[in-house]
Amino acid sequence: MDNIPKIKNKKGKDAIIFPLDVPSVEQARYYVELLGDYVGMFKVGLELFIRSGPELIRLIRDSGRAGIFLDLKLHDIPVTVSRAMESIAELNVDLATVHCGENADMLEAAVKASRGRVGVLGVTVLTSVDSDDIRKAGFRREFSDTLSALVMKRAAMAKSAGCTGIVCSGLEVKTIKQHLGKKFLAVTPGIRPLFTASSLDDQRRITTPAKAVQNGADYLVIGRPIRDAGDPCRAAEKIALEIEDAL
Repeated sequence: MDNIPKIKNKKGKDAIIFPLDVPSVEQARYYVELLGDYVGMFKVGLELFIRSGPELIRLIRDSGRAGIFLDLKLHDIPVTVSRAMESIAELNVDLATVHCGENADMLEAAVKASRGRVGVLGVTVLTSVDSDDIRKAGFRREFSDTLSALVMKRAAMAKSAGCTGIVCSGLEVKTIKQHLGKKFLAVTPGIRPLFTASSLDDQRRITTPAKAVQNGADYLVIGRPIRDAGDPCRAAEKIALEIEDAL
């Protein structure tokens, strides 16, 4: 989608996607009101969407202060994904995710059904997954030994299918941009600012906001470092400054 902006020539805050990983609409509303002026998008994931459905999407859209990233990670037969994406396109969100999966048909179906109204992102390899997980899942050694090779293969498949971009870790962004072009959108979770480093984390392939942006990331999904801070707004401001310095 040509109308989806890149980080360049924007404020650092516009690159931040804050995930509403909370169990209720009431808690989500709290963060939408609190952080609406400090982040570029709010991410609505599977748990909250199942609980609240389109109601929360309307709440964010009506606030008019940030974009919407619907992260449902669709993964089904092409006709089912197509019908789901048709419904998503009616919600007026900016980005939506589909697993790259086993073939391009599912991605192509999602792109066609989006009708250019929502940017379709292919999910390559989750940032909670590492090489050992890939090996145990039965993938060929070329992919388990070099996880970036699998990410690159799936990213290329997503671009060929017409996707707006992909979701990948900040560790792989540079290679993807070099091979698939700067206009191919890269959204990166697993972002941890230097001031929030912790060993108690289920994300395994992580990087800092500055490094991810320098590698070419367009949007950064940053949750816990903001949500768990004593002052979430101040934490978001610090991260935005780190992004701006990197740019």
